[in-house]
Amino acid sequence: MNLLFLMTDQHRVDTLGCYGNPHVATPNLDRLAAGGTRFDRFYTPTAICTPARASLLTGQAPFRHRLLANYERNVGYLEDLREDAFTFPGALRERDYQLGLIGKWHGGTSRNAASYGFDGPDLPGWHNPVDHPDYLAYLEERGLPPYRIEDLIRGTTPNGNAGNLLAARLRQPVEATFEHYLATRAIEHLDRYAADGRPFFLATHFFGPHLPYLLPDAYFDMYDPALVELPPSIAETFEGKPPVQRNYSAHWTFDTIPIEVTRKLIAVYWGYVTLIDQQIGRILDRLDELGLTDRTSVLFTADHGEFTGAHRLHDKGPAMYEDIYRIPGIVRIPGEKPQVRNEFVTLTDCTATILDLAGCDTKPAVDSRSLVPLVRGERPRWPAELLAEFHGHHFPYPQRMIREDRYKLIVNPESVNELYDLHTDPHELSNRYTHPELAPVRRRLMR
Repeated sequence: MNLLFLMTDQHRVDTLGCYGNPHVATPNLDRLAAGGTRFDRFYTPTAICTPARASLLTGQAPFRHRLLANYERNVGYLEDLREDAFTFPGALRERDYQLGLIGKWHGGTSRNAASYGFDGPDLPGWHNPVDHPDYLAYLEERGLPPYRIEDLIRGTTPNGNAGNLLAARLRQPVEATFEHYLATRAIEHLDRYAADGRPFFLATHFFGPHLPYLLPDAYFDMYDPALVELPPSIAETFEGKPPVQRNYSAHWTFDTIPIEVTRKLIAVYWGYVTLIDQQIGRILDRLDELGLTDRTSVLFTADHGEFTGAHRLHDKGPAMYEDIYRIPGIVRIPGEKPQVRNEFVTLTDCTATILDLAGCDTKPAVDSRSLVPLVRGERPRWPAELLAEFHGHHFPYPQRMIREDRYKLIVNPESVNELYDLHTDPHELSNRYTHPELAPVRRRLMR
């Protein structure tokens, strides 16, 4: 069985047509979902890039693999996996799989994707490395203009300085974008793997729609901001919540940005999603053209979500809201019927799924469960709750979350705990941790 793994970065689940968005054009991911299994409760084990990707690589929860922070903002944690850590590419290599990874690695400092057996250009960092020699060669070979941005959008920090860059116009045609480049390299790998004939695992990890949203005019202006319904949690007051959330809102300059600019930012984010969907379509089309679709399982997901103004925040951070923990998850296995599943599953479960589809032992992926039985329409015993964790970004800040059908408990050792009733408060605006009537729920979840 061939395996095609498609991944985005910082991707809100509510930007996809197949997840209910009526405005954003995502026809390629929608057709993938229409032919496969769409998981409605798909979550990241931690809403931060490197730890989430390490969980995918190992099938282990972050506390177990111990790669707990992005190295750019490291706060004293390990910067690479331990030498003896199990990783799925090693198991696939033993079964003579061709291994490719095109795009974002962000999995450590001393070891890159090639260290784990993957082919592909080494593209380090958290955002599009537009000065990378392979990308520059791609532009030169095709006579395409270099990266250049204008009309930068940013707020003002509490000390009066310019805030982090949120979006800008990219003065390149779509063919020159980093996203188009990544899809082109993925297609080249597909061609080579098809010619070889051995089974393959090919991952394409897009760096977007992670902020800053840097897009050509056609995508920057694709969606009318008037279409944007602001997230209800924009009414966030932070009352009764950990003070770090209010501080993070100031860090991300939300209140210094006019509300019409916030609408525009969300519209630009939608344009980024459509740009990536089109590049995914190119890869899926090539899979069809090569006659590989009936022999290739396709998985699509993201490492975590993005706030885009929800809870008066941008990016991600020390707040375990659905906006950044619930992510898209689609699995298409040849011959299996389309469906929607409602079990709690996670990015970590992709590890055992990959191993299972490749005929490998799934047990070394100790915190991972294969999704194959769910995709086959079976009803195996499955946990009724979800666990997630966070260890800090910019500064240490440990958090733990347990999420069940109705309630979500967040334990913040350095601050107040949080308890949300997701049936009556789906936007998580009211922290009910101290409410007496929920004491039985609190005790049950704290056990």
